[in-house]
Amino acid sequence: MHVGLGLPISDPAALFDWARRADAGPFSTLGLLDRLVYDNPEPLVTLAALAGATSRIRVQTQVLLAPLRETALLAKQAATLDRLSGGRFVLGLGIGGREDDHAAAGTELRRRGARLDAQMETMRRVWSGEPYSDAAGPIGPRPARPGGPEVLFGGFKPAALERIARWGDGFLAAAPPSWAGGLFRTVEESWQRAGRAGRPRIVAQVNVALGTEQADEARAALLEYYAFTGNAQAWAVDSLLTTPEAVRETIDRFADLGADEVMLYCWSTDPTQVDRLADLVP
Repeated sequence: MHVGLGLPISDPAALFDWARRADAGPFSTLGLLDRLVYDNPEPLVTLAALAGATSRIRVQTQVLLAPLRETALLAKQAATLDRLSGGRFVLGLGIGGREDDHAAAGTELRRRGARLDAQMETMRRVWSGEPYSDAAGPIGPRPARPGGPEVLFGGFKPAALERIARWGDGFLAAAPPSWAGGLFRTVEESWQRAGRAGRPRIVAQVNVALGTEQADEARAALLEYYAFTGNAQAWAVDSLLTTPEAVRETIDRFADLGADEVMLYCWSTDPTQVDRLADLVP
């Protein structure tokens, strides 16, 4: 079981400290979320900088809202980051559900799933070295990983889960163990029906903050971030793991369910969270 670390978003300059601490510890991956109309750092730019400040740990978008971006440029950016990091980049993708993000990007909220499918077809072609179109040739650089960086899809609806077998390498599940197991099995069954070799990589995600003050800070951040969801806002806060015992138990439960990795997403800005969580990694 691998354990990764999700990064807080409120102080981009502090993330170098977080990244170096995590790189020196037992963590497998650094994750960073994506929004457009929000006070967060752009993930591809930020992860490129963090990849340069580290030597071992993987860097992952968790998740990048691909439909907000122009496809050819996104393919080039992802391939470049994969190449510069020596194959340490993981491209977690989702469709995004915030109307303001799509309004700012000039994209259609109702067509975001179909747009992501079309984007994946194009990006897989670009990453394999084929011409972009009849009017344009190949787009470099070639990624470090043949066929492109590892692609994980987040989401819960049937279309999102089916997309994993069609275009992806695995599933990023921001769900508690109590209902993540059913999602894992659905993804695996879809993978088998599609005739894919091996099995999808399964990555779980949970929100964490150790310490009373840190937990209070994290709850406030979660309430603000998920304000647009209404009732789901309370679920995000209630599911926050705030004790070492809860974190250890959740990691063990995900291991029993067959997860390959658990991402501990930190919502406190205290960098000592890295060291405290490192003590809980199996």
